[in-house]
Amino acid sequence: MEGANSTVVSEFVLLGLSSSQELQLFFFIFFSLLYGLIILGNLLIIITVTFDAHLHSPMYFLLGNLSFVDICQSSFATPKMIADFLNEHKTISFNGCIAQIFFIHLFTGGEMVLLVSMAYDRYVAICKPLHYVTIMNQNVCIALVLISWAVGFVHTMSQLSFTVNLPFCGPNVVDSFFCDLPRVTKLACLDSYTIEILIVVNSGILSLSTFFLLLISYIVILLTVRYKSSAAMAKALSTLSAHIMVVILFFGPCIFIYVWPFTTYPVDKVLAIFYTIFTPILNPIIYTLRNKDMKAAMRKLMTRNLKPKKISEINVLFV
Repeated sequence: MEGANSTVVSEFVLLGLSSSQELQLFFFIFFSLLYGLIILGNLLIIITVTFDAHLHSPMYFLLGNLSFVDICQSSFATPKMIADFLNEHKTISFNGCIAQIFFIHLFTGGEMVLLVSMAYDRYVAICKPLHYVTIMNQNVCIALVLISWAVGFVHTMSQLSFTVNLPFCGPNVVDSFFCDLPRVTKLACLDSYTIEILIVVNSGILSLSTFFLLLISYIVILLTVRYKSSAAMAKALSTLSAHIMVVILFFGPCIFIYVWPFTTYPVDKVLAIFYTIFTPILNPIIYTLRNKDMKAAMRKLMTRNLKPKKISEINVLFV
């Protein structure tokens, strides 16, 4: 090898989810439908929150931004994965691989902080209702969104600084459906143990700190409503149970893959699907279809643009 920083590998081979032709055809149809639902569901949330004046509040402003992040997060690798189900040779250029690493950490890092912001919004609404309008003003909401993007950007740039200059001279086979940082780092032509530790520490600080902040906020909310009416307690439990499910499905795979001792497992590919595909499709279901105001706003938006004969069909969907 000529020099420590030379990169001979110009592309990587992605093994994908399966080598079976029958399974790949099934996966193509299945994930195409899922991806379509992700885009349509999250776009519907963004449009509804934007054009319905009754939803111009901090909670829905943050929800709309979460939907935008979900669209981005599901789009950095899913379209290529779907196209690769029809290709015998699944390859990605070196620059394309680096771009996937950049975007996955940008969007996941940003979503972690955004979920904490949403939990803080609920904390203020439930625990400090009289001060809610003052605390969660427009400037604060915008600042929370900007902070989430800033944290995601700093996080992904720090991850890339560990890996972008690593020498890759072969092998070039990545056992995943996208360029997953742990698996790509393993292919470097030098002892990457120190780099792996730095990546683990970097991801661990962000994911574990945001995860514990979420848990603390949920505990404080439950302790607060505990002394109120049983109806308030039941409503809080119903809301937080859905939020906690999303948090577990999102943070669980991330923590296992990026914080667990730096060893790759076959199950990592399955876990990666959760935070890249399943979480973005669960958010519209959990955060909106369980929300009466959001359902009413969606009905209003749809009935405004659809013919009268279609109104009854749309209403059935939201019963």
